[in-house]
Order: sequence, then C-alpha cells, then structure tokens
Amino acid sequence: MEYSHSDAELIKQPIGYWSWAAYNAVVSRTRGALAELGLTQPQWWVLAQLNNPDGPRVRTEVTDLLHGYLDAGREVMEAEIEGTVERGWTTESDGRLALTPEGLAVFTKGAALQDELWAERHAGISDEEYLTTIKALQRFIHNTGGQAWHH
Repeated sequence: MEYSHSDAELIKQPIGYWSWAAYNAVVSRTRGALAELGLTQPQWWVLAQLNNPDGPRVRTEVTDLLHGYLDAGREVMEAEIEGTVERGWTTESDGRLALTPEGLAVFTKGAALQDELWAERHAGISDEEYLTTIKALQRFIHNTGGQAWHH
C-alpha cells in the first residue's frame, strides 16, 4: 500500500477527514456485503443481539441498546426489528424477541461474513496498531466533548 502523503505531511492531515473517510469505507463495505445476504446492517445488529444463551430479549431493551449505533435512531431500529419479524427471522411474544431457526441460519451466515470482513479490514495491521488507533480515536472523542460507547 502506498500512503497519501509523507509521514511529515500525514502528521498535519485533518483527523475529521480521515476518520470520516475510514467510516465511509468500512460502513459501505460492510453494508454492501450484508446486502448480498439480504440483510441490512441494523437487522444484523438485531440478530446478533438475539443470538444469546439467555433466551428471548425484551424488544425495548434491544431498541434501547441499538438505537445509538451509527445514529440509527429509535424509529429506524423499530422498523428494522419489525423487518426481522416480517421476514421470519425473529418472533415476538409478550414483547420478547427470539431468533427463529431461519433467523439463526441467517445469523450464522452473517457471523461468518463479519469474520471475513474483520480479517479484510485488519490485513497488515497489528493488534498493537489497532489498539493505538482505537485509543487515539477515543481520545479525539473525549477531547472534543463527544460521547461514544460500544458494547
């Protein structure tokens, strides 16, 4: 890979631009790959939350957890949850959501894809470099008064 600028020039590059460009590239690639499985990214989040050993989850808990992901919002998450019910991937009883066998199969395919995408994104990047990057991004968020959290 060839970098866009020399090290001395990269030091002066704007983090806003490069964090946006990284976000755009990663999210676009992820969403495009999930679309090939017939999934939206928020639907993947729902299936991933429901794939747990504790059994069904309260719908409002799932919405509360996921609505902040990439600024999806509550209305979008409610619609995406409803989409998983309509497609037969989840069922809802007494406000509790659970995966169906079909949903588990889609989740399993999505999980394998996410593993492939992780490896693709991390190619040539050591765990140490990744850790430094995440810590630096969290420091940028902190320094600018922002808030971010991911479970």
